[in-house]
Amino acid sequence: FLLSSFFFLLSSFFFFLLSFFLSFIFLAYHPLHTMLASRLTRLALARPSLLSAAARAPMRAHHPPVKIAFATRAMSGAIDMSTGLTEEQKQYQQVALDFAEKEMLPHAEKWDEEEIFPKDVLRELAGLGFAAIYAKDDVAGTGMGRVDAAVIFEALATSCPSTTAYLSIHNMCCWAIDTFGSQEQREQFVPALASMDSFASYCLTEPGAGSDAGSLRTSARREGDEFVINGEKAFISGGGESDVYLVMCRTGDDTPKGISCILIEKDTPGLSFGKKEKKLGWNSQPTRAVIMEDVRVPVSNMIGNEGEGFKIAMKALDGGRVNIAACSLGAAQACTTLARDHMLVRKQFGKTLSQFQHLQFKLADMATDLTSARLMVRTAANKIDEGSPDMTVYCSMAKRHATDVGFNVCNDALQIFGGYGYLKDYAVQRYLRDCRVHQILEGTNEVMRLIVSRNLLQQ
Repeated sequence: FLLSSFFFLLSSFFFFLLSFFLSFIFLAYHPLHTMLASRLTRLALARPSLLSAAARAPMRAHHPPVKIAFATRAMSGAIDMSTGLTEEQKQYQQVALDFAEKEMLPHAEKWDEEEIFPKDVLRELAGLGFAAIYAKDDVAGTGMGRVDAAVIFEALATSCPSTTAYLSIHNMCCWAIDTFGSQEQREQFVPALASMDSFASYCLTEPGAGSDAGSLRTSARREGDEFVINGEKAFISGGGESDVYLVMCRTGDDTPKGISCILIEKDTPGLSFGKKEKKLGWNSQPTRAVIMEDVRVPVSNMIGNEGEGFKIAMKALDGGRVNIAACSLGAAQACTTLARDHMLVRKQFGKTLSQFQHLQFKLADMATDLTSARLMVRTAANKIDEGSPDMTVYCSMAKRHATDVGFNVCNDALQIFGGYGYLKDYAVQRYLRDCRVHQILEGTNEVMRLIVSRNLLQQ
């Protein structure tokens, strides 16, 4: 009896080990493993972790940490990002969301705190086809449309609006070279930009020419087969880090028709950069002045024809406004979900915040504003895809509305978090800081109102 019992226990132990081993193999190689790993990653990212355990102990007693699932996946229905998309668009939206969750969200806080420009991550995004989204595929572009780009930028911005915004500017430069450049220029520059072996910056704004871009003073004087360029550009994203600078400069008279677009490469003699600016947000991308002192470039570096620079700049900004509006949508999507999750666990006066009608209404307004803004952004993007004659006014309306909504939603989310929202341990403040500049760049929201009103009042 003892001997048979021993063999029974031994065989049971053997089958237990075999079952455990087979289960491990199954999880390691079955697609379910990926899903489980993804869920565990989200849980690991859920809790603020910068404060020491001692500092956080008294806080936990009154304020249990919010379990934040990845913001874009945690809420459907009222703010479902995939509403109205084709199956193909849903697929690459998912690719962008997966990348944002796994490769951007875990590092976004560090990029912001330490002002890190994540070039390697941007090159990984290029590997997904996101660096030249709407450049033509004959020069390594992805060949997609503006609605597609808006969907992708919104998805990426749910993790890091700052990094996504730089990517959108890089895409704008790719498009300008691809659309207005010669075949030789397209073949020389776009493939490297599409892979992000080269980074690009868009140079329009000057210290004395912001909203009044047509008054820019940077000059390009022709001498033989070269242009000699002098002037300074301000607030340039990627300044000092980018390899290619798309510079709007004056080759003719003092009107917008005297402006041309010239490409300058980083190591060109006479090209230098100001100090790295200290900013409220957008800290994962460098901002510097771009200074040109007798910079000589070949005449062949002109993009488009002489005098077309202002037209190129304005057409680029139509798309840029939609792109930056999409970045605001991503931030608002994340913050709406974070606020919802917080309301479900935070208790005051003996009940969760989700049971207070005022905050219920606040959350509903956030969702409604976000959804309306998303519809406007995608409508404007579609106008560009169609080449509609009224695309500029639609892009202006979408940019004004979506960037205002984006900031307001982030601000409302911070208010729902109360004092905790003001701490850098909680992501809402980062989204708010990154979103604030969207109401200023790519044309201030006041200028957007000017464009819309002129359209309405024209005879």
